[in-house]
Amino acid sequence: MNLAFTVEELEFREEVRQFLHDNVPAKLRRKLVEGWKLSKDEMIAWWRTLNKRGWSVSHWPEEYGGTGWTSVQHYIFREELQMYPALAPLAFGVYMVGPVIYTFGNEAQKKYYLPRIANVDDWWCQGFSEPGSGSDLASLKMKAERKRDSYIINGQKTWTTLAQYADMVFCLCRTDPTAKKQAGISFILVDMKSKGITVRPIQTIDGDYEVNEVFFEGVEVPVENLVGEENKGWDYAKFLLANERIGIARVGVSKERIRRIREVALAFESCGQSVLTDPVFSQKLAACEIELKALELTQLRVVADEGKHGKGKPNPVSSVLKIKGSELQQATTELLMEVIGPFVAPFDGHRDSWNEESDWTTQIAPSYFNNRKVSIYGGSNEIQRNIISKTVLRL
Repeated sequence: MNLAFTVEELEFREEVRQFLHDNVPAKLRRKLVEGWKLSKDEMIAWWRTLNKRGWSVSHWPEEYGGTGWTSVQHYIFREELQMYPALAPLAFGVYMVGPVIYTFGNEAQKKYYLPRIANVDDWWCQGFSEPGSGSDLASLKMKAERKRDSYIINGQKTWTTLAQYADMVFCLCRTDPTAKKQAGISFILVDMKSKGITVRPIQTIDGDYEVNEVFFEGVEVPVENLVGEENKGWDYAKFLLANERIGIARVGVSKERIRRIREVALAFESCGQSVLTDPVFSQKLAACEIELKALELTQLRVVADEGKHGKGKPNPVSSVLKIKGSELQQATTELLMEVIGPFVAPFDGHRDSWNEESDWTTQIAPSYFNNRKVSIYGGSNEIQRNIISKTVLRL
């Protein structure tokens, strides 16, 4: 298998790099490099810049606004976004609910929602996890009862990322309580401004406000907001989660963080405090770089094999990418903590309070804490090992 990029692919990489250089505001890039939180307006402005270029939903079918790029071009685009760094498109709309709608939704849903997702006219969030249903998602209890032309929804979702910004939420709801767990679930789109919805923040270990509890009390939703068939939502959820794992290795993120580790270490070297001469630290950094190169090659093999597992069916080896990718993201944040040593202690938990004089060291500890989650979302690493044993190793 030839994993070298062609001349055309290298030219495409340069095109993406030039676009990022010309269009990502310097302030936004600095905030991303230093780990600061972006405002809602900053995020939307950037995503609309991507959409204007025609790149916000690059992997969608061309009839819905996609680019028609090859798998390798998609890989290059994601990697360049992560390494610059620049913000990737809003995952909940572009990578999650969008593909579910254009694959299983009706024509009216496609016509209305897909252009709005591409331009972030609707900010989406994900209503899957519940207080007693995380890794065992099929045990969810939130009910949607059919009343003539509406569903009446009652229940609770939790760990709902950025629900404080959201206009819409896609929910898994139990529509047949008599069926077995997986068979009685439906996929329903809900307007977050509906009467009966309450959003309550959860403060995370890094001091940030990123996730929420969302309560549904007698929320009335039109029947036309059902995606696909009633009680088939579990199939759509599996489709969504498998697609979510494809880009979860985030090789470019770890590459950028290793670059940042070396940059910060060299800055500290001028003060006589560099860890680069420490053989233990150097060994750990080298081990991360070797594992990252192995992960990159594995991801390229998965990209090269894309499409061999049937239309709309991602390679089950994506679970390997998820495990190793999340472990490396955590390892690199830990190394960055080691680089600055005692300066990591007085971290600032308010990640949206950036200004030109902000101390960049204050966001390294919050980033470390926040990255504890990456081995859990998208299906915990323990669950991924079960998937690998069944579908890859066939044990």
